[in-house]
Amino acid sequence: MEFASKIREFSKRVDTLKDGISTEEAAKTSLVMPFFNLLGYDVFNPLEFTPEFTADVGIKKGEKVDYAIMRDGKPVILIECKCSNGDLSDKHGSQLFRYFGTSAAKFGILTNGIIYKFYTDLEESNKMDLSPFLEVDLLDIKDYQINELKKFCKENFDTDKIFSTASELKYSNLIKEYMAQEFDQPSEEFVRHILGAVYEGQKTQKVIDKYKPLIKKSLNTFVNDLVNQKITSALSPQEEDIEEDEPEVDKKESKIVTTEDELQAYYIIRAIGAEVTDIENITHRDTESYFGILFGDNNRKPICRINLDKKQRRIMIPDAQKNFTTYQIETVDEIYKYKKQIIDSIKNYV
Repeated sequence: MEFASKIREFSKRVDTLKDGISTEEAAKTSLVMPFFNLLGYDVFNPLEFTPEFTADVGIKKGEKVDYAIMRDGKPVILIECKCSNGDLSDKHGSQLFRYFGTSAAKFGILTNGIIYKFYTDLEESNKMDLSPFLEVDLLDIKDYQINELKKFCKENFDTDKIFSTASELKYSNLIKEYMAQEFDQPSEEFVRHILGAVYEGQKTQKVIDKYKPLIKKSLNTFVNDLVNQKITSALSPQEEDIEEDEPEVDKKESKIVTTEDELQAYYIIRAIGAEVTDIENITHRDTESYFGILFGDNNRKPICRINLDKKQRRIMIPDAQKNFTTYQIETVDEIYKYKKQIIDSIKNYV
C-alpha cells in the first residue's frame, strides 16, 4: 500500500480511537508508537527507538524525553508525548526545548498522538525554535503534509535535506496563518496599509474603525470570487465547447463536488503553465469522472485530466494527437514531477 494511503487509513483509526484514550500512556501505545511504526521505525528495538531517553538538563540529571530515534548510537529526533485529549501548550514545548539543547538531535517532535509539531534550530544553532516548521493534524491532514511526513520515514530520512526545506515550510505556514488571521479579523496596522493604497484622506481612528468591516468583507469576497470564477464557468460551458463524449448533466442531479485538492492541483498547473502562456488561458471544468484542466476554457483543448479519489490518484496528460498517458501520484505536489509533459501539452495550443 502506498504511503499516502497508509496515512489516510491510519487517520481513520485515530478518529475511531481518540475518544477512548484518556491517559498519556494510552496515547503512546495506541497512537504514537503505531504512527512511527508506520514511518518505518522498529518501535520495539530500543537501539533504534529508545523510550525514556536520558537528556540531562543543566544541573538537573536524569531528565528523560519520552522517545528518541537513534542513528549510529546518537539521537536524531526527540519525541515528547502528551495525552491525546489535552492541548499541546507552550509549557510542553518548553520541556522539549530544554531537552533539545543538551542532545545531538536535529529535530524535536511534540505530539498528543493526533497533532504532531516538528521543530528544529533554524533561528539559532543548537537552540530549538519556539515555532514548529511543520504541524500535522492527523484528523485533518493535507496532501502537502503527507509529502513532508514521507521525508521522515526511516528509508528517506536525510537530516540535511529536511533542514534545507524547513525554513521555507515554516515561514510559508506562518504567512498563511497571518493572512488567515487578517482575513478573519483585520488588525489596525493591516487596515492602515490597505487604506494607504485606496484612501486619500487622513487615516484617523474613526476612519480605521469605519473601514475595517468593509476591508474584511472585501478580502473574503475577493478570495471567494477567485475560487468560484472558473467553477461558475464550468457549470455554464459554451455550447460549442462541449465534447461529444461528455453529455450534459442535469444540474439538479449533478453529483460534482470540486475539492480543495483539485483546486490546489489547478493552481499548480497554472503556475507551471505560466512559463509558456498567460495563466488566464488555463481553466478548469469538473466532471463526475475527472477534473479537467483546459486551454482557453475549451473542452477540445485538454491540458490534462486529474483523478484524486481515495482509491486511485492520477494525472492523465495528452499528446498532440490527444492520446492520454496516465501517471500515478500519491500527493498533489507530485504533479510537479510531470512539469515537462504538462508544458508540452500546453504548447500544443500556443
